[in-house]
Amino acid sequence: MRTRGGSDMEKIINVAQYIFNEYKRVTGEIIDEMKLQKLLYFSQRETIAILNEPLFNETFEGWKYGPVSREVRTSYTTDGINYETEDIKSESKYIINNVIQEYGALASWKLSALTHKEISWLNSRKGLKKEENGRIKIQTEDIREDAKKVRPYDYVWDMYYDEFDDYEAVV
Repeated sequence: MRTRGGSDMEKIINVAQYIFNEYKRVTGEIIDEMKLQKLLYFSQRETIAILNEPLFNETFEGWKYGPVSREVRTSYTTDGINYETEDIKSESKYIINNVIQEYGALASWKLSALTHKEISWLNSRKGLKKEENGRIKIQTEDIREDAKKVRPYDYVWDMYYDEFDDYEAVV
């Protein structure tokens, strides 16, 4: 299994633009920023669950409505990401497309509620009041703990990853 470390990792801004475009292609709708942020988080978690490596190095902060990438927050517009972006790798697209299939139909507020059950978000909120946004970074190791609790599904093959004959548990 190849690793994604170093220069092989995606940039979060490129992943955000891909999710924006793919969501629009699949649904015919513009993704709102909250949903984009949550799909980014779930893409990171699922990549760790499947490959045992993060999708990107950039971090999230534990805001009151769930994980938020400040970089994406400042670049998001209803026309896409206001930033020069590059394409992402096919392997990344495959995982992200499955995340969109799994979570894309859920309302933004439902996705927010789901992230509030994640260890990573809960740890980033320690000591904060419910209404505080917070600027505490969500730790990749905490996302790794969340990844241990998911069973990734492959919507192309209509089966769980661990049902493939050549699947190796890596988390």
